[in-house]
Amino acid sequence: MQSTISSQIGLLENYRNVRAQTQFLCDPLEIEDFVVQPVMDVSPLKWHLGHTTWFFETFILKPNVSGYQEFHPKYPLLFNSYYISAGERWSRENRGQLTRPTVKEVFEYRSYVNDEMEKFLTGAVPEEIASVAVLGLNHEQQHQELFLYDIKRILGDNPLHPPYRTDKRNFQDIEVKRNWLNVDEGIYDVGYQGNDFHFDNEEGRHKVFLHNYKIASQLVTNGEYLEFIKDGGYTNHMLWLSEAWDWVNENKIKAPRYWSQEDGGAWWNYTLHGFEPIELHDPLCHISYYEADAFAKWKGFRLPTEQEWEVACNTFSPEVSKKVNFVEENNFRPIQTDDHSFFGNVWEWTASPYAPYPYYNPPEGALGEYNGKFMVNQMVLRGGSFGTARNHLRSTYRNFFHPHLRWMFSGIRLAKHI
Repeated sequence: MQSTISSQIGLLENYRNVRAQTQFLCDPLEIEDFVVQPVMDVSPLKWHLGHTTWFFETFILKPNVSGYQEFHPKYPLLFNSYYISAGERWSRENRGQLTRPTVKEVFEYRSYVNDEMEKFLTGAVPEEIASVAVLGLNHEQQHQELFLYDIKRILGDNPLHPPYRTDKRNFQDIEVKRNWLNVDEGIYDVGYQGNDFHFDNEEGRHKVFLHNYKIASQLVTNGEYLEFIKDGGYTNHMLWLSEAWDWVNENKIKAPRYWSQEDGGAWWNYTLHGFEPIELHDPLCHISYYEADAFAKWKGFRLPTEQEWEVACNTFSPEVSKKVNFVEENNFRPIQTDDHSFFGNVWEWTASPYAPYPYYNPPEGALGEYNGKFMVNQMVLRGGSFGTARNHLRSTYRNFFHPHLRWMFSGIRLAKHI
């Protein structure tokens, strides 16, 4: 794993920028918003702040700064997530039980570690340690996106439907015609190749054979999915995998997460701007793999494999365009763009289970637990979302979630055989 930072000044500046972005995401919130944990998948927002700070304290400062005094001896227990090699952990489902440390104390913890990291990064930092710092920054960017998932769940399930942001919709509502992009049969290379930062699950690069296929030039929209609902998509068992059908019925699923119908009439949804009418042209969001697979079958198509997605992205969108909807645009919602939208807007479900590539070799120690231990019972998503940082994405980036989850910013791109 190599650092993308060419100088210590660059590393320090990058550290400041990432930590400042976290603060920016916190600015619209009230103190009560930081302490709620409605379900196990949602962590209290103050936990995200503490955990990303714990990462730098645990993997940078404590092992590399002589005489470093940790902020609080019990914080490693509270803010370790799943790194068994790094010590004991407070159980995930009980993070919301703790009123202490207070939100104020967690921000003091961040400030303390920021000061220590500033001093450390001002000096000469060996490349091996710099690469861990860059991993920590990418790790914090992941938690910035999780932060948005979680605050939307916290506010979206509130009967008051309070907005996270009150900014007005500042972009043109456009309708883009979908067409099919052709990819020829052949042998292709997939996986990361280069010296810039990447996660270990993107290694190693290998060859795959792909048959002729077509992939949609645009994401599935709210309007298209509404037709699926109206046609009885949630009541037609022939469209659903067996496990998915059980999930639909046990949880009484009738629409995407945050959608609701007003007295059998107009459809509304909760966005980070509040409770709003559904924009039919916007890309669909908050869909589980189960729903994505059922919708694709209803349309007579399928989901692409992650290899098909990566090859198509490299073929038709090798560079990230200026039109991409990332978190820096401050839209905080998916919007229709007139590019192919392989990057940004919503994470795209693929038909591929999350598994190691050939030659996969995770690093030793606690950081080796970052990805590999989760390579079971999950599906791969590609492309990023409106909550993802622009400099965080690559065509080889592999996200992964369990197939029933949908509180994240997830959507659909269709594919078909030729």
